[in-house]
Amino acid sequence: MFRFALVLPLVTTLHAGVGIDIEAFGKSLGGWNVKTKSACDYDLSGSEYRTYKPELSPTPDGGVFASVRIDHRRGWLASDDHAVLEVTITKEGTIATAQSNLALQGRTISSDVIRTGGAMGGGVPGVGAAVKVGADLTADLSSKLLREKVVEPGRVNFPAAVRHNYNLLFQAIRTNTETVAVNPAQPQDTATATTQAVPAPPVAAEPKPAEAKKEEPKKEEAKKEEPKKEEAPKPAAPESSKLDVKNVSGDTIQLKK
Repeated sequence: MFRFALVLPLVTTLHAGVGIDIEAFGKSLGGWNVKTKSACDYDLSGSEYRTYKPELSPTPDGGVFASVRIDHRRGWLASDDHAVLEVTITKEGTIATAQSNLALQGRTISSDVIRTGGAMGGGVPGVGAAVKVGADLTADLSSKLLREKVVEPGRVNFPAAVRHNYNLLFQAIRTNTETVAVNPAQPQDTATATTQAVPAPPVAAEPKPAEAKKEEPKKEEAKKEEPKKEEAPKPAAPESSKLDVKNVSGDTIQLKK
């Protein structure tokens, strides 16, 4: 239940679009290093002060209400003084109102509710208005301390400690409209491409080189020599009848038919 109570204000402020960076606020004061990491101790103008983590709650119009407790540490033999800084932040991240109460050993000093008319200043919205609210808050508390004839240095300086916390709290305001800076060494298109992983197109498989068809050695067909047909012997021609004729000289001449 206790964890849920701590997480709920943070969730609602994020949903509203504006919130307080509590870690950045504590780091600017020296770090949340005391009271189980819930408070910061620091020196200011020779006096010791302690700031606790802010209590945050959403406002009906979508802004944030922050309440910061600040202690003036007076030592072991004296009771501490206490202050509460209350700041209302609009949903645009500008200061709407601020007020502070001081408790000095039974005496209570309350400032007026300091209001602003809206966003002012140069490049950052609400800077001029926030400076004026802080200055008016400090002036109102200091004038009321003088009426009480307070002379102790740490107490006289208490309004300045409240202003110190007010300034650092304003610097810790965060809105959802803030963008993350792109690395200047990297082009805009390249930076956008690297944030969104685009699947690479499938690489087509390289066609395998056609394997040379191994020509099978042609089998030389053995030419079968056909056996030569032996020609039948020609029948001998019948002997023709011969005529023996004797010429005049007496030689015999054979005449064939």
